[in-house]
Amino acid sequence: MPGHRFDLAIVGGGIVGAATAREVTKRWPKLRCLLLEKESGLARHQSGHNSGVIHAGIYYQPGSLKAKLCVRGMRLMYDYCDARRLPCKKVGKLIVATREGEFDRLAELKRRGEENRVPDLRLLTNQSEILAVEPNCTGGLRALHSPHTGIADFGAVTRSFGDDFLTSGGEIRLGFELTSVRFDSAQLSEPNGYPLTLQPATGESVSCRRLITCAGLHSDRVAAMTLTKDDASSDSKTAQSPPPPPSIVPFRGDYLVLRPGRESLVRGNIYPVPDPRFPFLGVHFTPRVDGSVWLGPNAVLAFKREGYGLWDISARDLADALSKPGLWRLLAANIGPGLRELRRVIDTGAMVEELRRFVPSLSRDDVARGPSGVRAQALADTGALVDDFVIVGDSEGRVMHVCNAPSPAATSSLAIAEFVADRANEKLGLGLL
Repeated sequence: MPGHRFDLAIVGGGIVGAATAREVTKRWPKLRCLLLEKESGLARHQSGHNSGVIHAGIYYQPGSLKAKLCVRGMRLMYDYCDARRLPCKKVGKLIVATREGEFDRLAELKRRGEENRVPDLRLLTNQSEILAVEPNCTGGLRALHSPHTGIADFGAVTRSFGDDFLTSGGEIRLGFELTSVRFDSAQLSEPNGYPLTLQPATGESVSCRRLITCAGLHSDRVAAMTLTKDDASSDSKTAQSPPPPPSIVPFRGDYLVLRPGRESLVRGNIYPVPDPRFPFLGVHFTPRVDGSVWLGPNAVLAFKREGYGLWDISARDLADALSKPGLWRLLAANIGPGLRELRRVIDTGAMVEELRRFVPSLSRDDVARGPSGVRAQALADTGALVDDFVIVGDSEGRVMHVCNAPSPAATSSLAIAEFVADRANEKLGLGLL
């Protein structure tokens, strides 16, 4: 039936899926394109539950997809928000060393950022220079200043991408929870056939000629619906990445918020110098476009892939996570940090004490418990986090999966969309449909 047949279906209504749908219809307006989302609206999970930071590209391995796409994505994001009059602001960022032992790592971050062509990085070598940027950051000894780091409302950006897609002739179907992908061998032999049938949990299926998935927290499960053991054509530039699709393990991050009247305690983002022994960046201060300030997050295993509360549990998701040998190796290698993260879940004062390294005037009375988010983290069997973006295709040239798109995916979303569209044209032949 024509109403259920599309040239291209894109699964996932987060910021990467919506940006990809928008980019495809910009390039090939004659294609009949469909964006599928299982929730009742776009950006209901990672894209709507994040700190809202527009990253500049400092941390990432030079030459990696993250490094390339974050720097370009930052520029594209600012331009897009300005053109659409969406809230965003360059509030800047300080990566602050509070101990002499962090100086070498801070210098290495500056070198890496400059190699990634992050604009206008500046090393602040004394406290007076730090206080000129952040008057209450009296705990800092040295800092790396990134003036182009900023903030945005990525939920609003995602919805705007969706509006662009609709304006360009695309179609969005909400409440479509994909449960299987079926290949029709008879349609495969037809030059204009629709060989892929997407079956939802409820409602009517749809057929398509090509498929791109950007399923975030469920990316491994959706990829497994089409990929075989022979489908190992990865576009990731990370040599350590496991064969696709990588396993997703969810980690929950809980934030504190500054109480009303205390938002002036910080002007911009204040981050620690990351410790390479540990897998996450550490707690930090993040202003929001609504004027609030978030502090955190911690990082603990989530018992449910979409579990934002402490006691949100899915037996399936928990059993799946615990079945991953990489998770046990990760936990074993980080027992001390893991216990500290758990303490911060229970005791807000523990997180405040960590944040006081940077802003000593912060007190427990200044904060309240805030929102939580869940990060889809791809994990290798060795226990190493899969650091770079991972994009894989099937052996038939009909399906492409965005399997790993953690931070800075929101910042990079427009650049990721360009990259995916380029690869989809090359490997799926979108321009020839």
